[in-house]
Amino acid sequence: MTEPTDPTTPATPASGDAARTGPAARTAGGAKGPDELRRQIEQTRHELGDTVEELAGKTDVKGRAKARAADLRDRAGAMTVQLRSSAAQAGHTVQERAGRAGHAVEHGVPEPVRDLVRAGRRHPAPVLLAGAAAGAVVAAGMLRRRHNGHR
Repeated sequence: MTEPTDPTTPATPASGDAARTGPAARTAGGAKGPDELRRQIEQTRHELGDTVEELAGKTDVKGRAKARAADLRDRAGAMTVQLRSSAAQAGHTVQERAGRAGHAVEHGVPEPVRDLVRAGRRHPAPVLLAGAAAGAVVAAGMLRRRHNGHR
């Protein structure tokens, strides 16, 4: 808030304080009366109080550190929630794609093969015996080759 300039007041104070600015410069020109002087004093007190509060806030290192830590904690919590949400969404997407791929493979296999797989699931013992027999044939063939000197 700047005061209107009075044409009778000199542009620079007579005391040689030309470097003064702010409320001190306004009072240097002189008040127009006691009420104006009181108003200027009250305004200067208010501005001084604001300045003191700002300086106190800047010197409260512990309080500023706590506020910064709380801010970082909040941001980390928000990021954790966001990452969990993204991971859950990615899991659902993978699960959905795997299901579609499974259905595509299932429908791409010929019907006789699907029937054999279903039968093998219902009666696993014959499938295990057939697998064991095939393994025995392969093992016997390998032993025979070694015995004859082939590697």
